[in-house]
Amino acid sequence: MHLENLPRFSLAHLPTPIEALENLSRELGGPQLLIKRDDQTGLAFGGNKTRKLEFLVGQALVQGADTLVTVGAAQSNHCRQTAAAAAKAGLKCELILNGKRPEVMIGNPLLFEILGANCHWIEGCQRPTKLCELSEQLRAQGRQPYLIPVGGSNGVGATGYVVAMQELAGQLSNSKLPVDHIVFGSSSGGTHAGLLLGARVTGFNGQLSGLSIDKAKPELDSYAEQVAQLANDCANYIRSEIRLTSDDVTVIDGYKGEANGVIGDRERSAIKLMARCEGIILDPLYAGRAFGTLVDLIRQGRFQREETVLFWHTGGTPVLFAYANELMQS
Repeated sequence: MHLENLPRFSLAHLPTPIEALENLSRELGGPQLLIKRDDQTGLAFGGNKTRKLEFLVGQALVQGADTLVTVGAAQSNHCRQTAAAAAKAGLKCELILNGKRPEVMIGNPLLFEILGANCHWIEGCQRPTKLCELSEQLRAQGRQPYLIPVGGSNGVGATGYVVAMQELAGQLSNSKLPVDHIVFGSSSGGTHAGLLLGARVTGFNGQLSGLSIDKAKPELDSYAEQVAQLANDCANYIRSEIRLTSDDVTVIDGYKGEANGVIGDRERSAIKLMARCEGIILDPLYAGRAFGTLVDLIRQGRFQREETVLFWHTGGTPVLFAYANELMQS
């Protein structure tokens, strides 16, 4: 492997801490719970995309890009962190966003504006066409765009989570903490792929489980193949001979909720439980839904009391404020 020689632009505050969730473990009756705080990566309220962007922006700069272009939902955490990364690197940023420009800017859209990103609001079905058109327009203007996929999820971006697993392995070794399970929200697949490949690289022997926050069972077979392909693309990028198949990918489904962007009782309860037991804030669309899934799995007895489960907090805090009314429902 040649991780140390890959283009990388420093963005994150690393290593992110691991905390024991002692109050929560008692409240739920075991297992022992830990949390990896990637909400503390530091870039514009932090989050998991910052690790990916270190390698994506690094490649963009080497290629002579002057503009980052990416796509996402109206409250995209990835787009927020991309806009911040562009500002930090002295690049321009173009965001293609689903929906209409909000009348009241709150949550991530407010930060898009503050960070100076140029926002293009579209219907979701227009995304591929708009991405192609915008890239051509920028090149016609003499600019050099660098295109980043949804969630920063490609082989280059996933490298950030291979390095994250190396970071975790060092922390666990130093603290003598045994971890039997790592669980995390899984959506665009890059974090999942990087963690899986990183587990192989570091020799981690525990179980990694992605908690699907936006896909139902019919989609999961193709999604597992997608994650494995991303991991193999990443392996090629870092010059590793490791290869994964869909059989190596564990995705727990059944917790999609009513719809993407719709907050239900599970998310509300999970956010309040974490906040009131540990003083840690989760977002409602990603980490909150993933943690709600973990709570339900614990209550079903899916883990042994003597086991240790690490929940990887992927950030997303600004989204919380866009869902104030939904979160205040009883």
